[in-house]
Amino acid sequence: MSKSLPYSVKDVNYDNAKFRHRSPLKVLSQSMLTLSTKRNYASCSTGKFLMLILIFGIGCLLLISKGPNDSAPNEKGKVTFVGGLRLGKLLRKPPRLPPRLSPDEGQLRANGSNSDPKWAARQQSVKDAFDYAWSGYRKYAMGYDELMPISQRGVDGLGGLGATVVDALDTAMIMGHDHIVSEAGAWVEAHLLERISQKDQVNLFETTIRVLGGLLSAYHLSGGDNSTMNMTHNGPKPAVYLNVAKDLADRLLSAFSSSPTPVPYSDVILRDSTAHPAPGGMSSTAEVASVQLEFNYLSAVSGDPKYSTEAMKVLAHIKTLPKTEGLVPIYISPQSGEFVGENIRLGSRGDSYYEYLIKVWLQQGGKLNSNFTYLHDMYTVAMKGVRHLLVRKSIPKGLVFVGELPYGSKGEFSPKMDHLVCFLPGTLALGATKGLTKEKALAENLLSFEDLENLKLAEELAKACFEMYEVTATGLAPEIAYFHTEEYSEDGLEGGNKSSMYAKDIIIHQADRHNLLRPETVESLFVLYRLTKDTKYRDQGWQIFEAFEKYTKVKTGGYTSLDDVTEVPPLRRDKMETFFLGETLKYLYLLFGDDSVIPLDKFVFNTEAHPLPIKHT
Repeated sequence: MSKSLPYSVKDVNYDNAKFRHRSPLKVLSQSMLTLSTKRNYASCSTGKFLMLILIFGIGCLLLISKGPNDSAPNEKGKVTFVGGLRLGKLLRKPPRLPPRLSPDEGQLRANGSNSDPKWAARQQSVKDAFDYAWSGYRKYAMGYDELMPISQRGVDGLGGLGATVVDALDTAMIMGHDHIVSEAGAWVEAHLLERISQKDQVNLFETTIRVLGGLLSAYHLSGGDNSTMNMTHNGPKPAVYLNVAKDLADRLLSAFSSSPTPVPYSDVILRDSTAHPAPGGMSSTAEVASVQLEFNYLSAVSGDPKYSTEAMKVLAHIKTLPKTEGLVPIYISPQSGEFVGENIRLGSRGDSYYEYLIKVWLQQGGKLNSNFTYLHDMYTVAMKGVRHLLVRKSIPKGLVFVGELPYGSKGEFSPKMDHLVCFLPGTLALGATKGLTKEKALAENLLSFEDLENLKLAEELAKACFEMYEVTATGLAPEIAYFHTEEYSEDGLEGGNKSSMYAKDIIIHQADRHNLLRPETVESLFVLYRLTKDTKYRDQGWQIFEAFEKYTKVKTGGYTSLDDVTEVPPLRRDKMETFFLGETLKYLYLLFGDDSVIPLDKFVFNTEAHPLPIKHT
């Protein structure tokens, strides 16, 4: 894949041999050989005289270059004098370019590189935090889904497939944590297939995005899929990750085959490859519509279309269902194939439906005249619906936010915004520029008026998301916030940071004050920084990271979720979610790093931050 070379474009056509350092002896001897091809100077007296001068010069230079102090470098700026002659300029080395790298070698060498010392140091801090989080997990919970860092034990809340191991694996690869790649990869190779064959109920969506997505990303980043961007030489061979992924996906397919409609059941019994609906019979719209990136890529690398065929039937079916300006209810029935209820929101149970519309289209090449164009069309209509029906401004300071319609478009508007909604700024920006920088997209006239509107909204929403952190006493966001509007206000529910200019705009209910180490805001900061190059997004990301370090780090190892972000010191919960290693720290690391590592025009991230390659034709 094409990557920028580590030196100026104007140097591309230079022969690097011209810039290699040559000794004085080689310079003069080469000159003599060249001259001899023009004229045999040794055959005349003048030639003999010149030859003596050359031999004398060579002798002097050999004495200089082989002197007793040659191994000790001169002080900076010091000039050497020999026999009264100033030789500084004469002996100055020619300029030397870095070695020319192939595009893929450049990608690998850039892994973690950063030309700015400040951001290189901050990126290293994130890398150290990941190591600290993993160390706590490995010490107290290895093989369990999640770490309870205060209790110093593990817990299985996601089906018992070692979710933290697989979720963290590609983050370790990207960061260059080879010892963690070795530990995690060895665990996958030794234990995961057996776990899959023995476990009972798992959730289709959670298992797909965390475990299947993590395995497929690890497969690609470790050199699978004929990829030359091998980010690690540690751990098992790529085929190990792929074989486990296929075994898992084969069992997950029962969620599709067991349903009477294209809408899959939500729960799968892995050991006998059966499936059933969730209690109440409904599936979440986001869940059934957010497995396509993973199943599409598995079909591409396995050569078996069955995975993609089943998953894409869901989106093709949803295309036919009635919507409200492109917006959909958060529940759908596998029995009838129809939406259930009228609750419309971009938070829980609704969020990644909209994310995958644009990302699946991008994954399949992002062409407007392809079989996947309907996904781009659905996304475009939905974002118009968001702007028309869900976007409001708070008072008194005018933060732009996205609310909810609990009773549909004809019901009352709710100024409630989950932290989960903070995925939207990044998705809007990605959908606008298709992974190119804003500057490049503008220069190539690739941005429509609609794209510019979405990009503007992305930046406005990112500000609201960051202010959800800024208004609290800890500097960490609550799980849910409400916004003060003309129609809605409550007193005494501020975030605790009275110096914030938006203290009166954001309302935080007692039940919503917890923080689960979520990634959505830093995800959007990462995408917006990559696409706009505005350094405020880096600064904001660093501020959030410092708050995580200050209030969520556990002395015995790992990080913990918090019970109340509006008080200092905050009450602590006892859970390190898998997505803290799989998403939050990964996005922060990439935010502070080099743009060539996982470039946004070459990869799409699934909703658990596992990067999968874009199909290029």
